[in-house]
Amino acid sequence: MNLSPGGTISLFATFVHPMALQRVGDVLASTFLSEGKLVREFEACLSTDLGLLHPAALNSGTSALHLALEVAGIGRGDEVILAPQTFIASALTVVQTGATPVFADIQYETGNIDPTNIEHRITARTKAIMAVHWGGYPCDLAEIQAIADRYGLVVIEDAAHAPGATYQGRAIGSISDYTCFSFQAIKHLTTGDGGALCARDPEKAYEVFRRRWFGIDRASSPVSELGEREYDLTDIGYKYHLSDFAAALGLANLEGFGERMLRRRALVRRYQDGLQNVTGLTHFVHQPDRESAHWLFGFHVADRLQFVRRLKASGIASSVVHDGIDHNSLFGGKRSELTQQRRFDQTQIHIPMHDELTSEQVDYIIHTIRQGW
Repeated sequence: MNLSPGGTISLFATFVHPMALQRVGDVLASTFLSEGKLVREFEACLSTDLGLLHPAALNSGTSALHLALEVAGIGRGDEVILAPQTFIASALTVVQTGATPVFADIQYETGNIDPTNIEHRITARTKAIMAVHWGGYPCDLAEIQAIADRYGLVVIEDAAHAPGATYQGRAIGSISDYTCFSFQAIKHLTTGDGGALCARDPEKAYEVFRRRWFGIDRASSPVSELGEREYDLTDIGYKYHLSDFAAALGLANLEGFGERMLRRRALVRRYQDGLQNVTGLTHFVHQPDRESAHWLFGFHVADRLQFVRRLKASGIASSVVHDGIDHNSLFGGKRSELTQQRRFDQTQIHIPMHDELTSEQVDYIIHTIRQGW
């Protein structure tokens, strides 16, 4: 059977478009490597190709989360409600602002925050709800926004897994107050490492663009005759901008992104069809009003460790990717009252889903799982 080199079908693979060598080579030849015209071109393409609103290209998804929180005015003594089913960056950036992450339970069927578990956690200190789109599958944004509107809260989408996803016909990145993307190496759109932050309000978007580079508005701060940029810093900014070097890779990888997403969805349908009625396997739920970016393909299994060992013996990688992050001491330790998160921790698993995955490999994975574990 057609396995990847080394005899294992990997969980992830980094997609690099054939045009990338030329694109990146041109940047190296120009010797202009920092933020410039290619970053602006990349942002324009993110807007036209993916439907993102006011995208500001940054050096990581973590920077996007932190900058969103800062621009939203989250600070010491505030609280941000989010689900534990995510990477530590989601809650770590909350702590960096001096605020406290407050964990809500998840939907066992999706891994996303459960809107019905949010409202009773709101206090006078709550300032935002962070909605993490687990595996690229959009959260229940209408329900979350309704809660936010009732209590005057900000909604921040952690869309690290979700470039290319849609919700009720709208692109993720055009809906909430802030949406944060990651273009880290194994994401399905990569700049090597990088991210983007979309702010719906034009004034907040301007603040994002200004504060991603130390708080200086480059367009309105000309360089004096003596060679010094003229500006007056009014608040704290950060060195979070993307470079032209990274943007060149991103621009190359945007070529054919739509076609790659269509193929990814076709592979998901093969998995879903081939893994129907498998004893001990329960699929995640996908509602028809949204389209996942399918960065991950996961489900629930009984006897998970035996499942992982069975696949490993057959040359197939599998992983939980992340368990609930509330187990970390920094965030206060595991919460037993989050009953669906604790269930999810025990049964969730993901199998290979990436651009290098062949139809033959998908058939082999399906066949292996159907044999039992």
